[in-house]
Amino acid sequence: MSTNASSADPLAALGALPGVADSVDSVRKAVDRVYGHRVMRRRSNEITSEAALRGARGSAALSGADWALEEVRRRTDFGSEPEARTVGAALRLTAEAGQLLSIWRQSPLRVLARLHLVAVGRAGDDDAVGRPRLPGETVDEPLINAPLPDVAEMTGRLDGLAELIIAGTEAPALVTAAVVHGELLALRPFGSCNGLVARAAERIVLVGSGLDPKSICPAEVGHAEQGRAAYVAAFEAYLTGTPEGLGAWIAHCGRAVELGVRESTAVCEALQRGAA
Repeated sequence: MSTNASSADPLAALGALPGVADSVDSVRKAVDRVYGHRVMRRRSNEITSEAALRGARGSAALSGADWALEEVRRRTDFGSEPEARTVGAALRLTAEAGQLLSIWRQSPLRVLARLHLVAVGRAGDDDAVGRPRLPGETVDEPLINAPLPDVAEMTGRLDGLAELIIAGTEAPALVTAAVVHGELLALRPFGSCNGLVARAAERIVLVGSGLDPKSICPAEVGHAEQGRAAYVAAFEAYLTGTPEGLGAWIAHCGRAVELGVRESTAVCEALQRGAA
């Protein structure tokens, strides 16, 4: 998405794309329903914790570590091999995202740097960790094979996205979250873990916007449930920059949130039955 649109609020303008208003309305109704569940009145912390676990599992699956939920739940060693490191990174990111909400609107680039540092899981031994890539540096990103923007384009678009977030927008939370997610996938500003970081940033927007303040609607679950092929197809539509392509990506992200809602609703129902 170009952030040089003539509109003072280009994100809000995306809300008028065909089908986007319907997606926004459908997501809002779904979120309202799960927040109205009777279990949420007394056990919301349990739903939040479970949503974080399931969201991390979904994000890791999209990055090539498609583990069963119970395997993610029982494992304690996440540093022994590549898939385990991916799952560990996703778990750390979901835990960290909630600590960065107050910083996001003031310094989104600082938050992205922190997310990358957390995802990689080490500090001080690699000067590429926590900073955007430099000319000549490569990117290791599972699943996403789209052409990589050069550093000048990446830096300009990343700065433009940050400016839009800091300035604020009247765009629905779903639209903003989808654009943040899509831009980070398109730009791949870091040498690794860009997909994990992009999905964590999407979570931050959905929670920080007030759409999902308790973080119980894990979009990562929905992205994984729709499948890697559908995720890539929707992202490639986003890359076209056309109204139809942008609308398709936003709708895909909306469906992901709705599937995340369905997952948490099932958790609520299980708790209500005393089975979880």
